[in-house]
Amino acid sequence: MTSARRDDEASAQSKREIRAELVARATALQPLLRDQAARGESERVVPKEVVDALAEAGVFRLLTPKRHGGHETDLRTLTEVSQALGAGDGSAAWVGMIISVTNWLACLFPDKAQEEVFGADPDARVTGVAAPTGMGERVPGGWRVSGRWSYNSGAPYATWAAVGVLLKDDSGAVTDQGLVLIPACDLTIEDTWHTAGMKATASNTLIGQDVFVPEHRVLSVPAAAEGAYPRSHRDEDLYGSTFGPMLLLCLVGPLLGLGEAALDLVVKAAAAKPLSFTVHGRQADSVGVQMQVAEAAIKLETARLHTYRAVTEVDQAAASGPLDYAARAHIRAQAGYAAQQIIEAIGILLDAHGSSAFADASPLQRIWRDANTAARHAGLVPAVGLEVHGKSLLGIGERVSLMV
Repeated sequence: MTSARRDDEASAQSKREIRAELVARATALQPLLRDQAARGESERVVPKEVVDALAEAGVFRLLTPKRHGGHETDLRTLTEVSQALGAGDGSAAWVGMIISVTNWLACLFPDKAQEEVFGADPDARVTGVAAPTGMGERVPGGWRVSGRWSYNSGAPYATWAAVGVLLKDDSGAVTDQGLVLIPACDLTIEDTWHTAGMKATASNTLIGQDVFVPEHRVLSVPAAAEGAYPRSHRDEDLYGSTFGPMLLLCLVGPLLGLGEAALDLVVKAAAAKPLSFTVHGRQADSVGVQMQVAEAAIKLETARLHTYRAVTEVDQAAASGPLDYAARAHIRAQAGYAAQQIIEAIGILLDAHGSSAFADASPLQRIWRDANTAARHAGLVPAVGLEVHGKSLLGIGERVSLMV
């Protein structure tokens, strides 16, 4: 075996060990997350104790550079950690995932911006809204930005925000779509997140008015979608990960955890819960329930297989450059399809469990609401993913989304 081969294998082994440790830390948080989930719903924000525990477990540093004190792992680690957290509480998992992946996004900006975010504060927490619902007007040295950005998950705990803008030239014509980094203290939060599920994510609206954004804190979304990042090139493969797939696949991890939690709860309950109006003293003895549980489990497995296959593809391509459009279109479809399989599986599990799943005291109803809310994220709409993939397969050049 060559020295280079040994070094590669040692590096891969080290990554696996670090991933296992981080996932174990996330798994160890599940009792706390379950215990605090109802409180988070009631208060409509993830409790500070939970956020502090996520930080202590290294969740917010998963994708930040080692040179700034981060773990600099990969998409697989983020997905596995998010899945483990989602099995405890969907909102906490979502906030942890959003901050972690938006910290990664901030590392695509020029080095000066990265230094402003993480150099002064290795525990910086960036949240974001990619939709270009703000406007940027050219001014000396940068841009004057105003806008309203929904839905900004984890806003109460953010130190920075990456928000979408349409950039206008001196004549007022839109010339680019960008993401801009703004200190959280320069924005206000409007309480607009009143929803059926994922209540504790506090995904409220950010508001900015005439905020100055220097040139180095602007990222062109069309360029980034094609793999052109303005950061300096270093030996940091993570930041060569393909833009769209990275920001889409990360959304599935918490959903996988919610599906896992639902299956576990229903299977455990079926061992003792009677099937009313039948001869079965236990749901587990019913062929009908057995089939429902099996179908749900297969759907969840299908979601995992699609997700982790795509995640592996993104991680493997990180060192060699962005994935081509066909691969990205396929991943966009896989992400939406996986999310759809999860919510269908959870629906079947609630059918099997029965009406008691909807009792206020049952975590199943919260899982159902959280999963169905999260799965409607714009990046996971199945129809869009299928259209994007279908156009690619058929050689139709029209592009319906930059987030591919």
